[in-house]
Amino acid sequence: MKSYVIHFIRHGMTEANLNGQYAGSWDVPLCEQGKKKLEEIKEKHDYPYVEELYASPLSRCKETCGILYNKSPILVEGFKECSFGDWEGKTTEQLTSNPDYLNWIKGGSEVAPPNGESWKMFFERVCKSFEDVVLSLMKRGVTTAAIFTHGGVIMTILSKYGIPKAPFYDWIVDNGCGYSVRITPGLWMRDKILEVYEKVPLGASGEIEGKFKSLIDNLK
Repeated sequence: MKSYVIHFIRHGMTEANLNGQYAGSWDVPLCEQGKKKLEEIKEKHDYPYVEELYASPLSRCKETCGILYNKSPILVEGFKECSFGDWEGKTTEQLTSNPDYLNWIKGGSEVAPPNGESWKMFFERVCKSFEDVVLSLMKRGVTTAAIFTHGGVIMTILSKYGIPKAPFYDWIVDNGCGYSVRITPGLWMRDKILEVYEKVPLGASGEIEGKFKSLIDNLK
């Protein structure tokens, strides 16, 4: 039976990243430092061959795809980062005295920033979009793909579906790097799980940590 390999790659660095600003739906481009870093990683390490490229429609993801693969991706609205509404472009320091912000920090998954998304809305959007892409790949027999997206999107998908199981923040990844996953149709259709088997590109941040690799070996 075919297996399907997907590589998740986080976009390159932006000025918002450098300044500690919230940038979810805010369409900020890559900064010059971010572009340079991507070129350096590409020169030293190989990104995997894929048949199809997907990306969030935000500039930083499209630009990252163009630098690393020199191709235009299929854009998926559902792969946008969480919208932080009125807090886009602001830093934590600017918001610490805002009661709505404090309520959001302490609140549950259904609390949303003003004019933004709750975590529940975000999770549901991302997961539906990912499942739709997987189904499309399987229907067409496309066995390799890369998804250029945001840190929150990658952490959501891997904490929801990934084996070995790990909490949301354990899947934090550097700009220009990500994770490779393998989907076996039988396991996916039955249990909606995927195997996280290495980091991408290999060598930029090393293979997946020992505790994960030992678990993965036991699955094979």
